[in-house]
Amino acid sequence: MSRAGPSAGRRWARRLVRPRPSWRWRALGAGLAAAGSVAGCGGIRAPDLFLVQRTGTVPGARLTLLVNEEGGVRCNGGPTLKLADPQLVEARGIQEDLRDPASKHISLPPGPQPVFSYRVREESGSVSFSDDSSGQPKVFHRLALFVLQTAQRVCHLPI
Repeated sequence: MSRAGPSAGRRWARRLVRPRPSWRWRALGAGLAAAGSVAGCGGIRAPDLFLVQRTGTVPGARLTLLVNEEGGVRCNGGPTLKLADPQLVEARGIQEDLRDPASKHISLPPGPQPVFSYRVREESGSVSFSDDSSGQPKVFHRLALFVLQTAQRVCHLPI
């Protein structure tokens, strides 16, 4: 027999066996893991405000612009870029003012010499118009200016 006696072996074995965590700790761990996976993996996506497809008769006219609720903007399917706060406020105002025409699916014919044509989709519907369409509501002019400024300032496109 060893000097330590028979009880020494049992104490040593007890140290190797880890106590089981209680159900509370397991539940907490599972909850934290789930929360981390949603937050860390980009599981939550901001809703879109509107999608603009612009075409035209000048070089560089073709543009697809996707604007989301948090100020993210994607130009021609590229990476998400960020709008400045005043631009985001304007985008939200445009989206709000587009609800009525979009729900009616307004489609204005182009005038005699259009440079740009726009097709816009948002939650309540869609609209289409050209820069020289007659009878445009003010929001169409605001949208055309927003698209031009965003293309130049955020997307760094020539027009």
